[in-house]
Amino acid sequence: MNGVISVVVPVFNHSHTLCACVASILRQQINLPNNPLEIIIVNDGSTDNFSQVSKEILKNDLAKSKVVKIINQENKGAPAARNNGFKVAKGEFVIFVDADTICYPYMFKEMIAKLNRYPEVSYCYSQFLFGFKKIKSQEFNADDVKKNNYIDTTTLIRARDFPGFDENLKRFQDWDLWLTMFEKGKAGIFVPMVLYKKIVRGRAGISNWLPSFIYKLPWKSKKVKDYEAAKEIVLKKHHLI
Repeated sequence: MNGVISVVVPVFNHSHTLCACVASILRQQINLPNNPLEIIIVNDGSTDNFSQVSKEILKNDLAKSKVVKIINQENKGAPAARNNGFKVAKGEFVIFVDADTICYPYMFKEMIAKLNRYPEVSYCYSQFLFGFKKIKSQEFNADDVKKNNYIDTTTLIRARDFPGFDENLKRFQDWDLWLTMFEKGKAGIFVPMVLYKKIVRGRAGISNWLPSFIYKLPWKSKKVKDYEAAKEIVLKKHHLI
């Protein structure tokens, strides 16, 4: 148990937000000896100015005081990038932070304190902002997590309990992860605080979020149909339907 937190940052054409993301990680206020932190940036075949931006990050004085690794891979998607980052991670804990995420200074401090207080749980998650919208989440409940995903990918996980992301899934890879861990007897714990925010501009995936009433309308848009089809794949995988 080394107390190190490995932060894996998958990047695909998000160099415009990467510097701000990494800066927010470097500013973390962690109440642990020597502030143990490593950052693993995984370039998922970006075609923007990633090379230039990554060089600027490595020149940062704070970055020089931490372990910062950069991995380059062909474009294989975020789940593969996260898994590849985890393969070289040395930490007792791992957290996957998208390149358009800004971590508040007290984020890791709150999450690590919760995990240290409850050694029987495997991961800690929180509320966050998606643009200006607050994503609230809830206390961990096994029955509820079987129905819908209320836990974001940006969650602090005990490395020993992380089973890896399913790289074959196109959506809901995070939900699949929590269901897989639950089947192995691994549960999470909730911090009822907003600990980070996601920059909406240029974001795919969660940017497909629609208000809940849209899913209750008698007619269904392509987005709703795609959402339901992807959800069904995960439910069938875990024998929930």
